[in-house]
Amino acid sequence: MSRIAFIGLGNMGSPMAQNLLKAGHELRVFDLVPAAVQTLTQAGAQAAASALEAVKDVDVVISMLPASKHVEGLYLGDSGLLQHIASGTLVLECSTIAPESARKVAQAARDKGVRMIDAPVSGGTGGAVAGTLTFIVGGEPADLEAARGYLEKMGKNIFHAGGAGAGQVAKICNNMLLGILMAGTSEALALGAANGLDPKVLSDIIAKSSGRNWATELYNPWPGVMDHAPASKQYAGGFGVDLMLKDLGLAAESALHARASVPLGELARNLYSLHSAQGHGGLDFSSILKLYQAKQV
Repeated sequence: MSRIAFIGLGNMGSPMAQNLLKAGHELRVFDLVPAAVQTLTQAGAQAAASALEAVKDVDVVISMLPASKHVEGLYLGDSGLLQHIASGTLVLECSTIAPESARKVAQAARDKGVRMIDAPVSGGTGGAVAGTLTFIVGGEPADLEAARGYLEKMGKNIFHAGGAGAGQVAKICNNMLLGILMAGTSEALALGAANGLDPKVLSDIIAKSSGRNWATELYNPWPGVMDHAPASKQYAGGFGVDLMLKDLGLAAESALHARASVPLGELARNLYSLHSAQGHGGLDFSSILKLYQAKQV
């Protein structure tokens, strides 16, 4: 079994790390939140006092952080981890960040002889717990193959999107569509409820009709329709509004860089920005329903 440093133990990182522990790997973990570290140490991981201590003498480094600035801050610069990670070490960077940042860090890793892939995930916290995540990988094929055994302990589907940064591009496209679909699904359910329909009945109809999508089938935004969904838990947990807003911002930046047009993505970003400004940034992103029919939620 391998010695793995896992940095970033949030809603996604913590269950991913626990699945690696269950597979028998030796983990050294670090997070800025002590309680998150404690959860992993209780499961059998070793706590590190710093990210630098975590990566000492390990075979693999895995990071799951909120944004580009955190990833660049972790790996780059005179005090960055790439100054200390041994040559030949495999790094799996699983955060969702700007493709340009992923390429920048990957190039710095190559310059140090460190093998790095960007491997953002899809599947939400439920997928992280169940070990059924989808990994969308950018990087060298040989490095992906070296990482595959670890990814398979945390996920079910692994796609190679292309070179460094390609995983991030694909993830951004997926999450932009997800934001659009959730906003549209919420709008449709609110319209039906305003006209006297039962949201569950309408959801069942949509799920068997041409409007079917992931939100109606697995992550319904209306409270009480699906017991396991964040909507039925006061929108706690899951994927936060501010994280979706971040990803929609990344899509807008990527579109500007590529001179592409994303009018629906921009509209969704404005909707989530308004929702966040109303004090809902920490709720699950399916709470966008509140924008459409607050009185009925």
